[in-house]
Amino acid sequence: MENKEESTERSQRIRQTMQAHVASRLAKALAKWDGKNDAMARQAIVAAHEKYQLAAILEKGRKANGMTIATHTTKGIHPDLKIKHTTNLAVCFEELPTLDELGSHVLNSQESLADATGDGAYNASAYELYLLLDCKVEGATLGALLQSSDADAVSALGHEPVEAEQVAEEIVFLLENKCVKPATHALGKQIYWLSGTNPSSDKDYCLLAPLYPASLVHQAYLQIHPTRYGLKNLAARKARRDGNVHECAYEEYPDWALQKMGGTKPQNVSHLNSERRGDNYLLSSLPPPAWKTNQRYLPLHANSVFERAFGTRRTVRGAVKTFLAFLLTDPEPNRPTRQKVDNFLDSLIDELIVYAGELQSQPAGWTLDKRYENLALPEKLWLDPQRAAMSDEGEFAQHWLRQEWPTQVGKRFAHWLNAQLQGKLPVGDAEAREWQRVLLSDESFMVTGGAA
Repeated sequence: MENKEESTERSQRIRQTMQAHVASRLAKALAKWDGKNDAMARQAIVAAHEKYQLAAILEKGRKANGMTIATHTTKGIHPDLKIKHTTNLAVCFEELPTLDELGSHVLNSQESLADATGDGAYNASAYELYLLLDCKVEGATLGALLQSSDADAVSALGHEPVEAEQVAEEIVFLLENKCVKPATHALGKQIYWLSGTNPSSDKDYCLLAPLYPASLVHQAYLQIHPTRYGLKNLAARKARRDGNVHECAYEEYPDWALQKMGGTKPQNVSHLNSERRGDNYLLSSLPPPAWKTNQRYLPLHANSVFERAFGTRRTVRGAVKTFLAFLLTDPEPNRPTRQKVDNFLDSLIDELIVYAGELQSQPAGWTLDKRYENLALPEKLWLDPQRAAMSDEGEFAQHWLRQEWPTQVGKRFAHWLNAQLQGKLPVGDAEAREWQRVLLSDESFMVTGGAA
């Protein structure tokens, strides 16, 4: 057994570890305002000094008894789910089975990656306390030492012995599961999963209650957000839009989506969700190519996709036929007629974007095939953008960078539409310029990194 002097020295080392952690958190908060001296900066600096005090973190953390620390949460599924009534999990990532697919098993438990969820008013306090309890001391976390009633760790809290034990008990309660038995709720997602061999037998199904992978989602955000909105990437993307050459290729995540969670109060979901302002990036999860239809309406031996390929799509053919019938009734030139015209053109543009996406998903350089040698160059630039990134396609890349093709494609579309509508709705340069703007602004038309 350690003597009293040795125990005191160890307690002091633990205390110093805690103070060093708080100092690093304060330094990180102050770094955001480095070099700024406006009123907002001064106010934020004062607030940071008040927040990042060891005594303040412990005291506020004691009040967060309605919180839990988890890597997989229920509030990410539905914000009204209560942590006392539904299961939230705090897993060790290394103990998860290794899969070929991306999952939480790729994370590192040595890093503080869990989230604080429960009562939105205490999310920040609970999260700071969690980070403190996750500090490593002699190979163990401070939280683990306190849970085992380590005398030196308890003493390091800086209170009188009796009070220190009570403080230790209150703050480690944060790490405990608030829902003892596995439980879900009607507001949560539930999936019947065939676990047996007979799909017609209810007994061969088990019920799955998926949880939100809060830790994995946040790590993905920390990688995607700086990449997409970093200064270098923004400069490269601007050069692409302006038709200029840039020294760097820009990075892109095609077909991504943004999910907002928590509305105006993202803290009601979790602390990390609040740090992201409720933003959650969803990467494309399109089905494998083998699942896609083989009927891509490829422009075989055609001068333009508008000759047969695009116009023969069922949705396009039906929309044009219906609208032409409307025009043949000689409608009044009023607001309702203008609205119908706008709706028709919008739907046709949407269909054009979908069609372009189908062709752009073809392997890079697909227009090099002899079957497409007659296809007009502007349409090749539009529908095969990844070809510009190929090492031996420098001339094609230069044509792409000049950004003349959107205007040319817009005009070709206008000519095709005029022919389909038999001149009943003449569309000219003004409309062509508008469609050029759509082509330039819509990300699905500009999916390429190498050309920029």
